[in-house]
Amino acid sequence: METMNLTTPSRRRNGLLVGVVALTVASAALLATHVFFDGDTFRHCRHLGPSARMYVTAWAAPLCSVAALVTCAGGILRRGRAWPVMVCAVLGLLLLCVQVVALYWVYAPDPSGGYDCSGLAGLKQ
Repeated sequence: METMNLTTPSRRRNGLLVGVVALTVASAALLATHVFFDGDTFRHCRHLGPSARMYVTAWAAPLCSVAALVTCAGGILRRGRAWPVMVCAVLGLLLLCVQVVALYWVYAPDPSGGYDCSGLAGLKQ
């Protein structure tokens, strides 16, 4: 009886594709979750600052994007180009740009200028 080789090139390529797609989808889901948690910063016109779950999603999303891009680059260098992996890499790069902006916004100062929702801090001398 012959044993089947589980590391055939097509199986490795499919594993690479599944890994890159999973990381890209996780990255997009984390970005959507971060946007959903954006309402955590204000309550009753008081700036509370970002919540812990905003920090976690803001850092986890770009980490997933970078992991997808590194996995994609490693797979392309070893096994050649595969168009689905390249599409996920482009999407991952675009997601990474948006996620870096979201990460910046987590650390940005109070947008109301320090006087809750009135926004009068810039007008008061």
